[in-house]
Amino acid sequence: MTKIAIVGAGSRAYHMFSGPLTNELQGVAALVGICDTNPERARLMSEQCGGVPAFGDFDAMIERTKPDAVIVTTPDSLHDIFIIRALEAGCDVIAEKPMTTNAAKCRAILDAERRTGKRVIVTFNCRFMPYVVRVKELLREGAIGDVYGVTLEWSLDTRHGADYFRRWHRRMENSGGLLVHKSTHHFDMVNWWLDDEPEYVFANGSRQFYGPTRESRGERCATCEHKTTCAFYYDVAADAFTQSFYLGAERHDGYYRDQCVFGDNIDIYDTMSVAVKYGRGALLTYSLNAYSPYEGWRATFVGSKGRLEAGETYSGPGSADTTDEIRLYNHRGELSTLRMAKSSGEHGGGDRRLRRMLFAQDVPDVLGQQAGSRAGAMSLLIGAAANQSILELRPVRIEELLSAADCAMH
Repeated sequence: MTKIAIVGAGSRAYHMFSGPLTNELQGVAALVGICDTNPERARLMSEQCGGVPAFGDFDAMIERTKPDAVIVTTPDSLHDIFIIRALEAGCDVIAEKPMTTNAAKCRAILDAERRTGKRVIVTFNCRFMPYVVRVKELLREGAIGDVYGVTLEWSLDTRHGADYFRRWHRRMENSGGLLVHKSTHHFDMVNWWLDDEPEYVFANGSRQFYGPTRESRGERCATCEHKTTCAFYYDVAADAFTQSFYLGAERHDGYYRDQCVFGDNIDIYDTMSVAVKYGRGALLTYSLNAYSPYEGWRATFVGSKGRLEAGETYSGPGSADTTDEIRLYNHRGELSTLRMAKSSGEHGGGDRRLRRMLFAQDVPDVLGQQAGSRAGAMSLLIGAAANQSILELRPVRIEELLSAADCAMH
């Protein structure tokens, strides 16, 4: 049985990994250790997982538990540190997306993977969502021929979108901004759909809605004098998990889960557009905003034999629909509509399916859904290149961000 250790005892670690490893995946993999610099979070996760040993020191956990693989669910800017230390300790690594936050850290991870001979897997759950998979199958079957152009519009609503601006993600140094932290999901979807890699990136980004855009603001929601009138008030004590794992643990590290979304120190963008040219010539036009009245995405593919339109709505009008549609147009003026029942479960059913392939390994990977470090690099580097493009007002080549040896590695 595979022995698994986790570093980073936050919400994603619990709901995606530690909880399922001690429930649905019993007998398949064993959780042997949990590490977090915040002792309260490590203790709570340990208790909720049946008393799995908790550690404040990563190296001590590795030495004592001797895991086969380490799951890295720390804040994004720390991923590289623990990925590399785990690889050097002889462990494979399962990393939450994004693999890391910038090109230098990406290069260091790829180098450590080559040097140690161990493996990095990046958990892109969108690849496992049945609706997203069906789009992949249709493109692979040649439903619209060779794909020349893709448009992907992603909208975060003012519940989900705002949450990135009240947590650690609000600082570019922690998350790489939404173009890395969030968009890496979306860029990987396109990379996977096209079975291609990006070459050039040009981007624009701005902060229009969040940050210091109004006078009525405070340090955090819990102590804010405007909490009774602010539409963005967030009660960290209202949910049992956030109350215990964050409010109850903040005395150890001073981290506030309910920081003001209009705070002065926010430096990530909330409005973004990106243009990407792929190796075989396809062009992607991508947009993301974090303050939409509804949440969802729309994608259009135009190819040599027709057009495919897809998209999902997660909140607001249309979100209660029980089916999803994919529309196929050909050059004879015909339209075919495929209707699929919406899948249940976290992330459109993607999380559970990803775990089965990752840990049980009882599902054949015929579509290349399990992603390695190369896929992790190509998705995060679109975001990193976009951030650089915004700052320097120029197109950025992905090859600029990697060494020649890295670019040649497949």
